[in-house]
Amino acid sequence: MTLPLLGPMSLSGFEHPWFLLFFFAVLGIIALYIVVQLARHQRVLRFANMELLESVAPKRPSRWRHLPAILMVCSLSLLTVAMAGPTHDVRIPRNRAVVMLVIDVSQSMRATDVAPSRLAAAQEAAKQFADQLTPGINLGLISYAGTATVLVSPTTNRESTKNAIDKLQLADRTATGEAIFTSLQSIATVGAVIGGGDEPPPARIVLMSDGKETVPSNPDNPKGAFTAARTAKDQGVPISTVSFGTAYGYVEINEQRQPVPVDDEMLKRIADLSGGNAYTASSLEQLKEVFTSLQEQIGYETIKGDASTGWLRLGALVLAAAALGALLINRRLPG
Repeated sequence: MTLPLLGPMSLSGFEHPWFLLFFFAVLGIIALYIVVQLARHQRVLRFANMELLESVAPKRPSRWRHLPAILMVCSLSLLTVAMAGPTHDVRIPRNRAVVMLVIDVSQSMRATDVAPSRLAAAQEAAKQFADQLTPGINLGLISYAGTATVLVSPTTNRESTKNAIDKLQLADRTATGEAIFTSLQSIATVGAVIGGGDEPPPARIVLMSDGKETVPSNPDNPKGAFTAARTAKDQGVPISTVSFGTAYGYVEINEQRQPVPVDDEMLKRIADLSGGNAYTASSLEQLKEVFTSLQEQIGYETIKGDASTGWLRLGALVLAAAALGALLINRRLPG
């Protein structure tokens, strides 16, 4: 909750939770107030002539007389929360991170089940991703078919990445494992030269493909996709996979129609093994939505921000209301 002039009022934790022990003092004040009110009532009953008292003061004391004390207790509670250093989640752009965009350019990407073709749609969505990604993130580009090629080393220069995306060329076979290993090598290289921290910068691989690995035939081989995904997990680099295409895709090879259905299961397995997430898209619009979602996840990080200001201001306002109420209702300050 955010109130005007008060600031964030949500809670996600406390920096100094031991200050919450002051709530016991607040409870003590409440107990003391009740005891004083009961003792005062008993004194009145003991020494007052009730017939005379009723004739002189026929009206019972207003219940509103307790409002200033209630407001004071509320104020003390709010100020106690403020002293405990409440925090709330704040999303800030990442400025020290590496993202490798890995695009499959095997022949199956010629399929036109996604207009105008899988590759053309992938290029358009990838350029949108490059434009939307937080400017401070280092973005690299790798294309792969039978081999993997680093087209752009991780950089904040988005124009070079988009120019390379426009020049993607189709080739034979699909070596997904090699593409992942090549990405990990690029991440390690740029991580060694990026400063700003004692640990390597956070990294992520975004892998877009439409089919299963063909080189090697077994993804559990030393250079296979599953082996590479496990290595990425060990190095703390999750892989977000995007399976792109439909089950009805095909390409023409030697005047024969060759089915090239999208392989969601392999890409999901790669994501699971690496600790990442798997996405699917069967149209250009869906693909753009996936990349927008990825940009939101990758481009920002959530940190704990100070939320004490709002509680402090609200506590001060309630305290002022308690003092004003005491003067107007009881003709004296609460005490």
